[in-house]
Amino acid sequence: MLELLRQRRSVRRYADARIEPAKLENICEALLRAPTSRNLQPCSFVLVEDRQILDQLATAKPHGTSFFATAPLAVIIAADPTISDVWIEDAAVAATVVQLVAEDLGLTSCWAQLRQRQHNDTVSASEYVRQLVNLPEGLEVPMVIAIGYADEKKSGHPFSSLCQEKIHRK
Repeated sequence: MLELLRQRRSVRRYADARIEPAKLENICEALLRAPTSRNLQPCSFVLVEDRQILDQLATAKPHGTSFFATAPLAVIIAADPTISDVWIEDAAVAATVVQLVAEDLGLTSCWAQLRQRQHNDTVSASEYVRQLVNLPEGLEVPMVIAIGYADEKKSGHPFSSLCQEKIHRK
């Protein structure tokens, strides 16, 4: 797992290649196995392969979502705040799990933050995506993950670049 973290980077350009069905099934299983507080499972997931919807996801907010235009897959992570008071944390855990599983499957990914971001002057990015894929009212969409085969090569961050001063020992 540590080696996976050493190699992983956010990728924003994807090759024009579909993800194999077996890998999609593994991604689905990983999402369903992601831990949640008290096992309340407030999250739902929408896997998007439709090019038209992916192109619309690329405009979910003014900056930071354009990479969906080349991604073959988006994983929309939605959560119901009425099920758990820590729905944001549960959604973040699911996002992290799916990114690591994607990496383990030979895929790459990038996280798009939607929570507390605007699509335009009147609609939040979360609401825009919720409506785009017809999720029930009341669900929040705090993030969307792009997944695919990289069309750019990025090396992992070297150990020397890590902020060692962030570690405190007592």
